[in-house]
Amino acid sequence: MHEELQQLRSAFDDTPDLAGLLENPEIESRLKADVLTQVAQGSDEIVVNFLRLIAEKGRAAELADIVDELDALVAAEHQILDVELTTATELSDKEFGRILGRIESASGRKVQAERKVDPDLIGGIVLQAGSMRLDASVRGRLERLRHDLAHARS
Repeated sequence: MHEELQQLRSAFDDTPDLAGLLENPEIESRLKADVLTQVAQGSDEIVVNFLRLIAEKGRAAELADIVDELDALVAAEHQILDVELTTATELSDKEFGRILGRIESASGRKVQAERKVDPDLIGGIVLQAGSMRLDASVRGRLERLRHDLAHARS
């Protein structure tokens, strides 16, 4: 069920018209339920029924938030650490795997990571895991140095 809802979430994210339809309060819940049923055609019956129920209760616009919450619950149950790894340049799969391995061994949890590239970092990495942020980028070091120098003078 979880995987099917994630696939449907991707479909919603990739189809702005569908998201707009689900968020429009002027469209009847029954029509939203019919659309969701068509989009979920071929999915497990429990998924289709769940989507119909969400729409009929007037919660279709909250589907993305519901899937996000389900993702968080599944990750917590399976002790998966969800992280965002930002680097100045694209990492090779080998480098990415090595970094994930270090994070997994340090945290004792399986890691699920999203990669991002931000050339403004100059070098290094920024790791975001929930509310924890580890900035080991050149830009971050330069900003900390500038801050320390500015406060040392005063």
